[in-house]
Amino acid sequence: MGCVSSTDVAASSSSHSSSCKKYPIIGSNKIMNRKAHGTSETPVQQNLRWNVDRKTADRICNFNRHYAEHSGYLTKCPEFLAACQQAEKTKTTITFCDSNTGKPLFEAPKNRTMQEFLAESKQHGWPSFRDAEVNRKEVRCLRGGEVVSLAGTHLGHNLPDRAGNRYCINLVSVAGNPEECVN
Repeated sequence: MGCVSSTDVAASSSSHSSSCKKYPIIGSNKIMNRKAHGTSETPVQQNLRWNVDRKTADRICNFNRHYAEHSGYLTKCPEFLAACQQAEKTKTTITFCDSNTGKPLFEAPKNRTMQEFLAESKQHGWPSFRDAEVNRKEVRCLRGGEVVSLAGTHLGHNLPDRAGNRYCINLVSVAGNPEECVN
């Protein structure tokens, strides 16, 4: 799982290996040490975007290291799908923010269309981001593939495929309102 060693990288295809040598940025397991609210200082925001379930979000983000929302959860969120349609129509991207802090974590689509982003996400069951869509200032991958925010939010897992790193992320973990609206 994840790009964790040069041996693993060498066994991959050349395009995959060059991507994995550079990314993901590996973080320390200390990021996920116990804090005031599970692995984070605060619970998830009160009014998460796309009408995602707050109780599920808090459990997945702050009191979990291995589990995920149900596969296909994103297809059961009409507000999210509508936001994707609007972004496609206006040829813009969507910024996915930490459900605890509101800090931007991912921006999609980049280097592909919204339809390609959605097709891959639906195929795998979770929003699936690529290296170009990751905010390197806020997102880390722990050894073993767990993807987390620097604030201690569990986001999902890096599951590389032939195209490179694929960050398979819980929608409930990235449904935060941007931090400027939170403060």
